[in-house]
Amino acid sequence: MAQRVVLHYFNGRGKMESIRWLLTVAEVEFDEKFLDTREEYEKLVNDGVLMFQQVPMVEIDGMKLIQTKAILHYIAEKYNLHGKDLKDRVMINMYSEGLMDLMEMIMILPFLPDPKPKLDEIQSKANERYLPVYEKALTGPVYLVGGKLSLADVLLVECTLMLEEKFPAILKDFPNVKSFQGRMIQIPAINRFLQPGSKRKPPPGENYAKTAIENRRINSHEF
Repeated sequence: MAQRVVLHYFNGRGKMESIRWLLTVAEVEFDEKFLDTREEYEKLVNDGVLMFQQVPMVEIDGMKLIQTKAILHYIAEKYNLHGKDLKDRVMINMYSEGLMDLMEMIMILPFLPDPKPKLDEIQSKANERYLPVYEKALTGPVYLVGGKLSLADVLLVECTLMLEEKFPAILKDFPNVKSFQGRMIQIPAINRFLQPGSKRKPPPGENYAKTAIENRRINSHEF
């Protein structure tokens, strides 16, 4: 019997949340080991399992993987969510990395003494730089690349929901993206993930950054 996937991170969204999303869509069950103390993080470092002394870290297929993009690509490849060929994969990766850039701007908000300027920047860039790309790509196609569900689609639905938490009406001028989101949240695995009691993490509260930094020695750029 294959060992269950294990995620090592703190009890919050951060960079692990996209990994939770992707595993959920792939219908892979996973366990989580939260870094609730500084000592737990230091033990991983001292045991030599964190290549660059950073989390997230995922135990899968007998490996201890780090670096968010590498983890996402491995899971996407393993579960047929990374396109049919090299050209599909590079498009999926381009769309995905744009979404990760946007989500990382949102992730950093709890670490800022005054988030208002960053919120304004996020809203502007989402409306002018990012969402128009996905709106155009979804003019006709059901999915972003190759006519089938991929990593990029998973990250897009995650990202749009994050944006709506901050800007509830942000998709009003992007009907294709909003329709896409509506289709995606009807996928049974995603629908379950969005229900109370799932392994999806809530938006970070007031003490999120303080706890992450003090207990885990996580720098602001690591979220």
